Amino acid sequence: MSTINTAADSEATPLGRSYLYVPATAERMLEKSLTTSSDIIIYDLEDSVPPSPADKNGARGRLAHFLSTRLSNLPSHERIAVRLNSNSTPFFAEDILQAMRLPCIRTLVLPKVHSVQDLHQVSEEIFLAYKGHKFRDPNDPPVQIVASIESARAMYNLGAIASWQSQYGDALGGKLAALLFAAEDYCADTGIIRTTSRQELLYTRSHIVVTAKAFGLKAIDMVCVNYKDLEYLRDECEDGRRLGFTGKQAIHPNQVDIIQSTFVPSSKEILRAARILKLMEKAHLSQKGAAGLEIEGGGMEMIDAPMIKQAENVVRIAKSAGLPIPDVE
Repeated sequence: MSTINTAADSEATPLGRSYLYVPATAERMLEKSLTTSSDIIIYDLEDSVPPSPADKNGARGRLAHFLSTRLSNLPSHERIAVRLNSNSTPFFAEDILQAMRLPCIRTLVLPKVHSVQDLHQVSEEIFLAYKGHKFRDPNDPPVQIVASIESARAMYNLGAIASWQSQYGDALGGKLAALLFAAEDYCADTGIIRTTSRQELLYTRSHIVVTAKAFGLKAIDMVCVNYKDLEYLRDECEDGRRLGFTGKQAIHPNQVDIIQSTFVPSSKEILRAARILKLMEKAHLSQKGAAGLEIEGGGMEMIDAPMIKQAENVVRIAKSAGLPIPDVE
């Protein structure tokens, strides 16, 4: 006889539903970030900062001062990320050096990752910060790397990017944690015309999700650029979740609540998952490998092993989000 052992019974892991960009261009924006509920806060040194050296250096210094002087008020370190300038710019080396000086920064978002060579370069800088500069304790949690997929070449190399591991090991070279889709940059590179239907990006988004899942990575969906139309945002979130994305980028604080409430199971999904797990527990106790679940509105649905895994995932995410799991018989 067997029973159902759900992944949800283990300690809940933090969710990564919303990734809010906060420009490091103004003290006011940085201060406001202390009150956001976003799962991840990405302090941005790249696209939201004007391209001049004076602006880039000023933003980097402003962010470093803010993070180093607000330690008692900062969100948990697991929620703090920085988007660097790409490794092809003259700002990259100092960006990553400054980020590694601040142990509160646990995640680095690397834009314009075209191949594993870009990840090798950021990993070398992380290794140097540990071994050469002694900025961090190697016993601390590994630096998480988010690879931003922005080009046709990145899509061509996607499997190699997703399977990348640092030659220095996770502890000293960083650990790839997620693939992030930068849709506007990708469209600019490929000539794809983005529409509200999103059909022109279906292949790309699906490929990113499947590749990320193949290597145990999170998959972060594109920004909804129409930040004032919250109903369209909800539709885009629901679409992304159906495709398998684990979270979504936000460019405005008003987008966070909708993203976070959408990238979790609905009450109907949770109820169905709880019923499946209870039903299969009873089936296994009766030495049966499958059972029939009554469908709302009539009919029966066959439940077997693959659906157990889906139900376990639903319950695990619901528990991590603090959503109630109904008792079922």
